[in-house]
Amino acid sequence: MQEIIFKRKIIVIQGPRQVGKTTLAKELIRKYGNDKSYINCDIVANANGMATEDAKKLRAFLGEGKFFVIDEAQKVKNIGLNLKILVDTYPEIQIIATGSSSFYLSAQIGEPLVGRMFKYILYPFSLKEIYSANKGGAENIGNLLVYGSYPDVITGKAILKIDYLTTLSSNFLYKDISGFEEIRKPELLRNLLEMLAYQLGNEVSYNELATKLGVRRETILRYMYILEEAFIIFRLYPFSRNLRNEIGRKHKVYFYDLGIRNAIINKLDSAQVRDDIGALWENFCIIERKKQIQDNHWYRGLYFWRTTSQKEIDYIEDYDGSLYAYEFKWGKKEYKIPKEFMNASPGSSATIVNQSNYLEWLM
Repeated sequence: MQEIIFKRKIIVIQGPRQVGKTTLAKELIRKYGNDKSYINCDIVANANGMATEDAKKLRAFLGEGKFFVIDEAQKVKNIGLNLKILVDTYPEIQIIATGSSSFYLSAQIGEPLVGRMFKYILYPFSLKEIYSANKGGAENIGNLLVYGSYPDVITGKAILKIDYLTTLSSNFLYKDISGFEEIRKPELLRNLLEMLAYQLGNEVSYNELATKLGVRRETILRYMYILEEAFIIFRLYPFSRNLRNEIGRKHKVYFYDLGIRNAIINKLDSAQVRDDIGALWENFCIIERKKQIQDNHWYRGLYFWRTTSQKEIDYIEDYDGSLYAYEFKWGKKEYKIPKEFMNASPGSSATIVNQSNYLEWLM
């Protein structure tokens, strides 16, 4: 993250609840700021101080220094516009904005800060971070597939992991999302999320979801967008050289954290007895790869591939003019990359990621 500091842009730290956004911000203050750099807008006086659109008043409120963290920034009226005024008027200062509700923060800053911000997603712990913390020792991979990688789960602060994950998943739904003004049916949101959890790694039909839940397709699409903005799920798009063919096609849905996914459907059995272990493995590999891509500042398109005859590849990366295909296998099953893919994409490579080589691929 240090590469994007003092580049004349606002840095917005986003991510799910409880992943350590405030902790990261305070670590940066120790390196770049001072004891007045942290502004907590849970405090009404601070939120009011940041609410003015007068550049000089904003600078005076911040005080001396060039590095500031605006925490709980979503509590500030017109925060996006006010941050734009700051960065345009005082480009030499560095502002970091974050908050417990990434969903509300994103809704307020999106348009005003276009072209004026870096977005940094703070995920639950990555595999690399876990191994570093363990000084190279291995974390039980089965536990990661069942309980996920939230900091409190990994560090042991959450002694009762199942209770912690159940409470956290409820907070996602009822604090972050259900209170949003466009969510008029909280129970529908819960039912949708449960259906998506059961379809992990599969193509999702929005028409089918709408029919089963008794709502319009447009409602499903809106709720899916909200779940993505709240960093609960993310979608993988089908690969196509023809963008017109991609419009309206099905997407695959994954969860940012498997512990949250499993808690939502109350399925926290050990990895050894699960019938969804293949889907968990696929989700795990893809979300860990997303973390790795961000940490290394790699730029690449992420897709899956499937033909009308149901030939499929789990995951594809498109970069440097080539395609790199990956198939995720929990066990030792034999698998051959479809010849249709190799014929259509000469020069592409294909790799099977399993328990014997995943560390090499993800670290």
